[in-house]
Amino acid sequence: MGTTENLFGQRLRQARTMRGWSLRELAQETGSKVSHNALARYERGEMSPGSAVLIAVAAALGQPVDFFVRPFTIKLVGIRFRKKAGLSEMEKKAVREQAVDFLERYREAEEIVGDVRTFVPPLEGNPVRSLEEAEQLATALREKWNLGNDAIPSVIELLENKGIKVCELTAAVNDGFDGFSAATDAGPVVVLAGWLDKNLPRKRMTAVHELAHVVLPLPEDEELEEKIATYFAGAFLLPKETFSEAFGKVRNRFSLRELIEMKLQFGVSIMAMMTRANQLGLIQAATYRKFWEYVKQEQWREKGGEPGDEEYRGQEAPMRFPQLVRRAVAEEEISLSKGAALLNQDLGAFRKELREVIA
Repeated sequence: MGTTENLFGQRLRQARTMRGWSLRELAQETGSKVSHNALARYERGEMSPGSAVLIAVAAALGQPVDFFVRPFTIKLVGIRFRKKAGLSEMEKKAVREQAVDFLERYREAEEIVGDVRTFVPPLEGNPVRSLEEAEQLATALREKWNLGNDAIPSVIELLENKGIKVCELTAAVNDGFDGFSAATDAGPVVVLAGWLDKNLPRKRMTAVHELAHVVLPLPEDEELEEKIATYFAGAFLLPKETFSEAFGKVRNRFSLRELIEMKLQFGVSIMAMMTRANQLGLIQAATYRKFWEYVKQEQWREKGGEPGDEEYRGQEAPMRFPQLVRRAVAEEEISLSKGAALLNQDLGAFRKELREVIA
């Protein structure tokens, strides 16, 4: 949390970190209106900026002036990036600060509207130690949330309805990063990389993988923790009874089109479905090996996707935060400019979105 004595300096460092810029790079982006030495002194709290400096820095960083005087209200804890996240330390810091900024704006919108959704932990117990327990808990969570055994239309809508905030990072993040989850005093958050919109089945699986980190009592062993979260995600999206019925008992051969149709039904990749079929004993080990040989031959991983990805048209975008902001503007609880600032959106574009308000 920031102190009021050096709020500008800490917000300046946060905004610069979100961009992944050094002090010299930021100085250049201001058109040399502010030197990197002066920026360093501002960040350390040794100087306070005048209006000209504040405007120049805000414009360079793409932030509203209000950002630099906004109190800190959110702190992320319990973040764990996956071993294969493929992010540098600077990129990890940028991702964390982007998430904090989003959550502060989200929380403010909830409080303005008076619609703060509380997360209620659905599962309790000792740390999960086996894949069998992960299977049982996936079933238990579906029962607890009254989801039945059908495919889930929108994973992100489900998470938001249950009080889990979903943050989608639209800023450039390399495709080695899928997402992470964290705890805050405003409830849990699931952070997803924006590039996942190119592959919605993967986005859904990533969201449920992070859901596992939120709802399951996981072991401290990082390798086992990831295995359990991955297994849970497959079991949650492909419930045993429904998936087994759609897949068929002990199969040896498949048509690609058949697998694509099941992908469209469940919103899960073919690779994840075949892994699930292997777990449930619906295919023999030899058939499973042949499938992965085919995947390697067709270079699905190298191509960054598989057949049918473009056909899946699920709705997997966070909607609650922008809806809260638009509601606040429509009910005149905040101004258009405040709404645009909360959404980090251009004021002109935001005004066009809301040009018709029905009384």
